[in-house]
Amino acid sequence: MTGIADRIRHDAAARRFSVVVDDEEGYLQYKAGEGAIVITHTAVPEAIGGRGIAGALVQAALEYARAAGLKVIPRCSYAARYFDTHPEYADLRE
Repeated sequence: MTGIADRIRHDAAARRFSVVVDDEEGYLQYKAGEGAIVITHTAVPEAIGGRGIAGALVQAALEYARAAGLKVIPRCSYAARYFDTHPEYADLRE
């Protein structure tokens, strides 16, 4: 989806990445671990599904982890599959 990455917001206090598309919010929730983040849930409403929003949210979280020098533990099934199809992030997986 064009420009979705630019619209993703990171709320570090809430440990959440989110984006609003067509008045619907998609989000990724994570927990802070020791030297890592644990992605616990990715949710995109059906009304805005199929547009690459979940992938953009996971990518934003992975880029955040990379910039912060953190590893990533994907407890969310979508995030785990994202790692399987995006080998450029394999170094982040714990």
